[in-house]
Amino acid sequence: MKRSIGTISAALITAFIACTSVQAQQKTVIKIGWTTSDGAQDPYAIGARAFKAAAEANSKGTLDIQLYPNRQLGDEKPMIEGLRFGTVDAGIITNSSVAQVVPAFQLNDLPFLYSSEAQAFKVLDGKVGAQMAKQLEAKGILTLGYMDSGFRSIVNNRQPVAKPEDVKGVKYRVMLSPIYIDMFNSLGGSAVPMAWGETFTAIQQGTIDGLEAPVTVLDQSKFFEVTKYLSLTNHTYSVLQFLMSKRTFDKLTPDQKRAVKEAAAQAVAEQRKTSVENTQKIIASLQAKGVKVNTVTDRSAFRERVKPVYEKYRGSIGNDLLDAALAEVK
Repeated sequence: MKRSIGTISAALITAFIACTSVQAQQKTVIKIGWTTSDGAQDPYAIGARAFKAAAEANSKGTLDIQLYPNRQLGDEKPMIEGLRFGTVDAGIITNSSVAQVVPAFQLNDLPFLYSSEAQAFKVLDGKVGAQMAKQLEAKGILTLGYMDSGFRSIVNNRQPVAKPEDVKGVKYRVMLSPIYIDMFNSLGGSAVPMAWGETFTAIQQGTIDGLEAPVTVLDQSKFFEVTKYLSLTNHTYSVLQFLMSKRTFDKLTPDQKRAVKEAAAQAVAEQRKTSVENTQKIIASLQAKGVKVNTVTDRSAFRERVKPVYEKYRGSIGNDLLDAALAEVK
């Protein structure tokens, strides 16, 4: 029996729609969360966007990477818990938060450990980084890569910091992390642990004198509006962990797993390059906005003051891991 052209066309359209529908249903959604903005120069956002583009392309469209900035999936502590139990797919998390789950990551928060981004990349991409990742995997979280948020520096309203004595008596907001509290106390400052959301108002009201953070974060959060002096101490390299729930990863097909790993490597490389380039632009921008910037050229006196911090945390980090890292950065 002959079928009309209209009937054939209708059948083809129906088949096409059905095929498209099946393909759409086959897409696997991976939600990535982080706590900062989705701004063009935000280091977390740069990494997340780079991964989305690479993963969706590498998977030939079978992965749908959805982005959730600004704490939409929660603050870092609940996000980490979600990663462990599979209720959160992926996240870009600050190192100090990860260190609360696996103390070995305190290594990255040690003051004045890394002298350059290149040195940090070498350690993190090598055996030391792999050993830390293995410990985290035992908790149900995969490390897809180590991203860059630049070195942390000091900003305050009292005075420029060029030597340890300049820190003395100044009240600095620090993260809710023992190692950061000990660092600033060892330098003679007054460390004030405080939630990030309270910091801007605390400086504005004079409750604290300043804080420490990567310059990218200082700019994005507009701390140039309430502080006068930025001292490029580079006291701690700010590592961002790109993490995925092992439960989420294990549900992927072999091709999707391969696509995720390849995309993560691409995203880490792109994010690092862009983040390092942006740092220099942001420092110039902060100066143009009226912030007085000075570079600390001699950090030897600072390193001497913080030696007790290394010994205090040697046990929780692990002797072998710390010694391996120190050997790498000589």
